[in-house]
Amino acid sequence: MAIDWTHFTPWASLGGGALLGLASALFILVNGRILGISGILGGLLAPKSGDWGWRAAFLLGMLAAPVTLAWVAPPGLLSAPRIDAGYAAVVIAGLMVGYGTRLGSGCTSGHGVCGLSRLSPRSLVATGTFMAAGFAIVYVVRHLF
Repeated sequence: MAIDWTHFTPWASLGGGALLGLASALFILVNGRILGISGILGGLLAPKSGDWGWRAAFLLGMLAAPVTLAWVAPPGLLSAPRIDAGYAAVVIAGLMVGYGTRLGSGCTSGHGVCGLSRLSPRSLVATGTFMAAGFAIVYVVRHLF
């Protein structure tokens, strides 16, 4: 295995992780809710009175942030992501992730960031399962195909 040093970004990754942790901590302190994207989106699908506005604003902010960054970033700073899959594979993968999220009672952000920091046993099992499945799939794809 070789590291692609031209695309190795430990400081950006550390900064992003720190910002995600800070945002998660502030969200639970201010709102008393877990910062799990699937739960926030799911609450929009079956809205409760007075609960719709902040959820919509949060998701719109998630969509607006990369668009704003692309707009204000200096030319050449950002590169377009390359996805080596067709539209059908991306849609199927997205549906599978959505199904798994419902089956696991939360997504990686909810269990991995928020649940583990609250020492939730359920989140520890879920995160371990996510990681093991990811390791297994990478191994199968890279070594058996």
